[in-house]
Amino acid sequence: MDGGNRIEEILRQLPGKDCGLCGWKTCAEFAEVVLKNPAEKERCVHLIRCGKSEGAPEENSILWKDSLGREYDFILDTFPGDPGPRETILPYNPVRVKDLDIKPKDIIIGRPMGMSCGCPVTHCGVVMDVDQVNGVISWCVTGPLGPRSGEHKDIGYYVAEAYEGIVKSSNKELKIGMRYWFMPRRCMLQWRHSGLLNFVNKRNGVMEVRIEGLMIG
Repeated sequence: MDGGNRIEEILRQLPGKDCGLCGWKTCAEFAEVVLKNPAEKERCVHLIRCGKSEGAPEENSILWKDSLGREYDFILDTFPGDPGPRETILPYNPVRVKDLDIKPKDIIIGRPMGMSCGCPVTHCGVVMDVDQVNGVISWCVTGPLGPRSGEHKDIGYYVAEAYEGIVKSSNKELKIGMRYWFMPRRCMLQWRHSGLLNFVNKRNGVMEVRIEGLMIG
């Protein structure tokens, strides 16, 4: 079996959550690590948690429960070409955006507060767009490897204002104006989030959405 086929075989054994808990941004990147060292597969907490270290659940058997056993309604996937979930955020101190000269493609870190009780994990990502006057940043959350491997800027605490992405898997009919529980595809904790669906656009069979009024838990 050549390397490409072996990678595909490993991917079929992984859960496809792209959560980053193993230390890699996607299951595909992790599969390349496992190819070189099969013992590394034990770093996937989802396989260990489900008792399925020899294989992942079938794609059509989504449990619709987060890592704490709480139900959610849909999975928020990333836009094609984006390195992670796209999020609109506002630092608690917007002046830092100008002081740090935040620009698109910068790697930044910060911790979200104000989403219900706040998320306990420091988030890391790549800036996609920035308003230096008002301090609003649009970024893609990518996991900790970027900041660990190079220069980054720390914006401190921030409020998460919105998520954007596409919906491929849903357990309910989605309607504008309704509040739903959803799972960001690459949430490291695999915790459900709650938000108000205030934009839906169906294009070429793909449902693009924007979710505001965010909470976790």
